[in-house]
Amino acid sequence: MAYQKLQVSSVIVVTPGTLTQRINQPGVTDPSSQGENNGCILYIGTTGDVEVVTAAGDNVTFVGVAGGTFLPVQVLQVVATSTTATNILACW
Repeated sequence: MAYQKLQVSSVIVVTPGTLTQRINQPGVTDPSSQGENNGCILYIGTTGDVEVVTAAGDNVTFVGVAGGTFLPVQVLQVVATSTTATNILACW
């Protein structure tokens, strides 16, 4: 049964990248491997747009995400193309 954790237990700094560079949960090196990667939520440090690939594989740009907020979407990747927000953290 799936559940949503309410506390963060692991955090990494995100560098927006190309489609081949995905955010991997600690210990999971390849999202397409046998290991399950449900994605992460993002903390946005500085206001801007955030382009992501969701856990369902959708590519979407969130426009004007306020700095100091959490983006409650399961994300596999932050894409550099349209991302203007900075100081982004991936949280599991």
